[in-house]
Amino acid sequence: MKIHMVLHEAFEGAGAIVTWAESRGVELSYTRVYLHETLPGQAMGFDVLIVMGGPQSPATLQSECPHFDAVGEMRLIKQAIQAEKFVLGVCLGAQLIGEALGAAHAHSPQREIGVFPIKLTPAGMKDRWLKGWPETLAVGHWHGDMPGLTEEAVVLAQSEGCPRQIVRYGPKVYGFQCHFEFDKRAITAMIEHCGAELQTYEGGQFIQDEQTLLGHDYDAINQYLFDFLDRVLADFKS
Repeated sequence: MKIHMVLHEAFEGAGAIVTWAESRGVELSYTRVYLHETLPGQAMGFDVLIVMGGPQSPATLQSECPHFDAVGEMRLIKQAIQAEKFVLGVCLGAQLIGEALGAAHAHSPQREIGVFPIKLTPAGMKDRWLKGWPETLAVGHWHGDMPGLTEEAVVLAQSEGCPRQIVRYGPKVYGFQCHFEFDKRAITAMIEHCGAELQTYEGGQFIQDEQTLLGHDYDAINQYLFDFLDRVLADFKS
């Protein structure tokens, strides 16, 4: 199985997805848009597309961020869906999936930075890729927006601060607003480059401080991601 990843910033990378891929012998390729690398064309040589997060939003213009082409990424997402690839969006990536399918992203009711619980909906408890997960699980967050919902979209998980944490847009199209891929290296990089947000939003109900962020057990969170990706891999091999 080949996975292609779109990375928006050097400090917001693939995190534990790399650990999983290396341990399973899965091939990873990248478009690092912060290096002005070109997005894949219609001849897509991958089986899974993963679009990662970033400080941008789907509304960010190239005049504001020259290396971020939201229109181009949404075109790639639509092409991948039409080609029946498995598509996963994380944070910004989830919002771009919704936008690509005609659903505008929105501000989340509460900004979340830290590790907080999400709760699977009844549909989430039955979902083929999430089945067997506990109804409530603690995961990583660093966001203030959330993906839009198409008529076909199904919310699979929500939190007290954000009602759209995991969204299924199609049988093989998923958006994670939350961050299962955070590990110690990833969260350290986020603090280094985005740590000012901790002061800006200090005192918020779902804002944790630096010490708390660094003290979490991200290995436990990563196991849910590994379970999800293992099921995708098994489906590909079947």
